[in-house]
Amino acid sequence: MSNSASNATPLKYDAILLTSFGGPESQDEVVPFLERVTAGRGIPAERLLEVGQHYIKLGGVSPINAQNRALLAAMREHFPSRGIDVPIYWGNRNSEPYFADVLKEIHADGHKRVLAFVTSAYSSYSGCRQYRENLAGALAEAGLTGQLEIDKSPQYFDMPGFLEPVAADLAAAIRAQSAKLSSDAIRIMFTTHSIPTSMAETSGPEELREAAAEFEGVYSQQHIVAAKLIMQMVAEQLGENLPDWELVYQSRSGSPHTPWLEPDINDAITANHEAGIRGVIVVPIGFVSDHVEVIWDLDNQAAETAAGLNLEYTRVRTAGVAPEFVDGIADLILARSSMDSNAPFCSATCCPNPRVQLPVVAEAPH
Repeated sequence: MSNSASNATPLKYDAILLTSFGGPESQDEVVPFLERVTAGRGIPAERLLEVGQHYIKLGGVSPINAQNRALLAAMREHFPSRGIDVPIYWGNRNSEPYFADVLKEIHADGHKRVLAFVTSAYSSYSGCRQYRENLAGALAEAGLTGQLEIDKSPQYFDMPGFLEPVAADLAAAIRAQSAKLSSDAIRIMFTTHSIPTSMAETSGPEELREAAAEFEGVYSQQHIVAAKLIMQMVAEQLGENLPDWELVYQSRSGSPHTPWLEPDINDAITANHEAGIRGVIVVPIGFVSDHVEVIWDLDNQAAETAAGLNLEYTRVRTAGVAPEFVDGIADLILARSSMDSNAPFCSATCCPNPRVQLPVVAEAPH
């Protein structure tokens, strides 16, 4: 990757929006935040109370906002050296700073063309299309429809800068556990947020879904591709005699009557223990930073499951604000800026809303 601005592609955008999920920053915000997140989804009240306790035990503050502030600062510091010398804003789907407020600020500052970089690397309704819906809704709420153009960055599950810091930490974790255990007694678990199987099966572009059917959809397939790329990077460092790996899921929040992607990480840890595994290395490949699902579901619940079975347990870091990741985001922005403005991006059938069709930003011509 280049760190020189001299060879950078001229930007067709005059502002960048770091686009994220959001989270509460006090105990009083926890319940309203969860109600916004789950509106219209039929999540049982007891599940909301359970998840609410996760935030409350962390002081009512989600780590995600501090992590986004750190990422925003890193982007602002690094991007000018890559020829990306435009203002960078930050907005959230479910908490302050809300999209509509930030879009008003962007427009008031005189900007017209915005690229939204989303802190979600994979294709799914909740990880891609819903952000495009929310941004379109925010434009309407702000009275800026037709006055502000917003593109969304492509998915980046296979971007080297996203995977390299994870691979480096995984290699270190394997070395540490291998000092105590043989490779065949260690299991690597790549983990991501579970979603309903119906959403998984309709993830990604329609033309890719048939080929991804054996993986239960493009969403799962992309995670498997990312895991394979990471294992290739690790093999370059440690050789080929590596522990086996699998893809598992976490953080299920839906109705117990609705099928979601499995196996759950805690069930997988138990099954591996029963099969003779003595060490577990967990890789939260589905997450960009160490927010509440990583800290609570992995550093608490999964770690407790492993401890109860007397297993060695290591959790690998996320990309966070690693220099490779920040530089990779710059690559992504420059690549998107170099694309023809009429090039297809997301079709009307890509990652469809399971309930109702809503306006979106960055719709491909059709």
